[in-house]
Amino acid sequence: QEALLAQLKVYGRNVKLAGPIFTKKGIEVLSKYGLDNDRLSTSHEALRCLANAFQLNEPSRQTFVDLGFAPKAAQRLETDNRDDEFLISRILFLLTYDTKISFEELVEQNELTGSINKHIARHAKNIADTQRSTSQIDPMESTAMAETLKLLFNITFYYPSLIPRFTPAIERLIDLLLHYPLPTPPLQPPLTHMINALLNLDLEAAEKSTATSSEAKNTPLFPEANPEKVVDRLISVFDKALRDQPESDLDEVAAPLCTLIRRGYELANSQVKTRMRRMLLPQEKDRDQPLGKGDSLSSHLLRMSCSPALPMLRENISSLLFELSDKDANKFVRNIGYGYASGFLTSHNIEIPGDATEANSIGNEGELRGTTNINPVTGQRLSAEGRDGPGGPEMSEEEKEREAERLFVLFERLRATGVVDVKNPVQQAVDEGRFEELPDQ
Repeated sequence: QEALLAQLKVYGRNVKLAGPIFTKKGIEVLSKYGLDNDRLSTSHEALRCLANAFQLNEPSRQTFVDLGFAPKAAQRLETDNRDDEFLISRILFLLTYDTKISFEELVEQNELTGSINKHIARHAKNIADTQRSTSQIDPMESTAMAETLKLLFNITFYYPSLIPRFTPAIERLIDLLLHYPLPTPPLQPPLTHMINALLNLDLEAAEKSTATSSEAKNTPLFPEANPEKVVDRLISVFDKALRDQPESDLDEVAAPLCTLIRRGYELANSQVKTRMRRMLLPQEKDRDQPLGKGDSLSSHLLRMSCSPALPMLRENISSLLFELSDKDANKFVRNIGYGYASGFLTSHNIEIPGDATEANSIGNEGELRGTTNINPVTGQRLSAEGRDGPGGPEMSEEEKEREAERLFVLFERLRATGVVDVKNPVQQAVDEGRFEELPDQ
């Protein structure tokens, strides 16, 4: 049986050959071998065939549901076995798409959320133990965990009423984020799945459930022993991603992390908020040159906030910087300069402050100080502007290209508001034939 199912699995990878598998009879036979068979190796081969079928043929998922096998699959997830977890989580994950299954019933009658929470707790313990022993993580551990986290995300996304059932998993998910070794580049599975899984969960509910008093909270996001530990980790991962991740990948993988950092700031106390502002907003040393020109995290954030290739991430970063400025337009302009702030404020119909020219500088703790020695447009200290001559240093070709892209985005944001009828100067130059294509060499 095992050998025949292994051969069938090979055929089942090719949609042109797998037609008989997708029939009602094919799905029923494989489901019985997968879920009614006591021999694990045979069962796993049948489940692999089913997972491939559900991936290649959407109607076969509903056939599986109609035959009544979904509750058996949910019940099987209770088993503490990584192969079982990987295959069953994969199958249930695919059932969240294009089926009429009731996950509420699977939760009520088959303890589905409890099984998922237990698996996440096991992974958190195993990863922490592996880190302490400096041994390598079992690849099957990471693979099974990734499928369970994807299942958790889809359930919370499509069935918001079930979100409270996963509150016990929040602390373990944060443990995983803290202890899972960072790959290179950092934002890849299963780390991205940990971040996504937290996005839909009620982090504030976790705070309330673990609070010991109104003065001192022992929460998963802000542990009592080190309240800044988690946000430090999130910001460190964000920093590494902006430096090491290909820009073509950043919009998809970094935007969720930026959202999670924003939620952390929203829930943080004043101590943690001060630290986050110090880590993410431009500081005194950044103002030796126009903001966004250096190699600090804040400089990377400002450059990404204007990248035409990152529509989701640039909006997320601008929103983060605005929230770090207490959602105050005056502070926002003072913190990042009129050049970076104006596009966001205009596109969100926020009045640009009239006293923007009276911008203040930023202190070492990320707080505004009462001096007025900052260029309100570039964010550079006025005393540093003359160091490279009246026009400043000559820009490289890459810097010129980035500046042109930044201006293009700013003008497009302004035009999209409908508040003013403005012609994008870059587009105008293209229309007038003032751009010439040059050979690569």
